[in-house]
Amino acid sequence: MWLDLIKGLNSDYKFHAPVTEAQLLEVEDSLHVELPESLKELLMESNGVLDEYGCDIVWALERIVTDNLEFRSNDSFKDLYMPFDHLLFFSDAGNGDQIAFPILNGKVEKNDIYVWNHEDDSRTWISTSLSSFIKGWLNGTISV
Repeated sequence: MWLDLIKGLNSDYKFHAPVTEAQLLEVEDSLHVELPESLKELLMESNGVLDEYGCDIVWALERIVTDNLEFRSNDSFKDLYMPFDHLLFFSDAGNGDQIAFPILNGKVEKNDIYVWNHEDDSRTWISTSLSSFIKGWLNGTISV
C-alpha cells in the first residue's frame, strides 16, 4: 500500500528492505512508546524512504531511534526547549525542523502530524495522517 502510494506520486523515490515485527518491538521498548500503525505498516514495506536526491522522506528505523533518544536525553536541549517526550520524530524538513507524531500516555493517540520549529521551539499541526503528510510533502502543498 505505502510503496504504491509513494510510487504513484513520484517513481524516483528509493526504498529499502522492510523491518521485522521484532525490530519494531525493540524500538517501542527502547523509546517507551507504541509506534503508530501507519508508521509500522510503512516501515514493514520499506525501512525508510529517500527522494531522488537521497534525502529522507521517512527515516529508517535506526534514525528514528537515535534521533528521538538524542532529543530526549541531550542536557543542553533541556535548557533551550520544551521537553520532547511527547513527540515521536520520524522525518525532518532539511532545515533543522523535525516532523513528528504526538505522544500521549506512551502511544500515539491521534494520527496528526506536527512540525517542531528548531528556531522558536513551536510545535505546529501540519497534517491529519501519515498518508496525507506524505502526499502533501511530495506534491508541495505541505511545507515548512
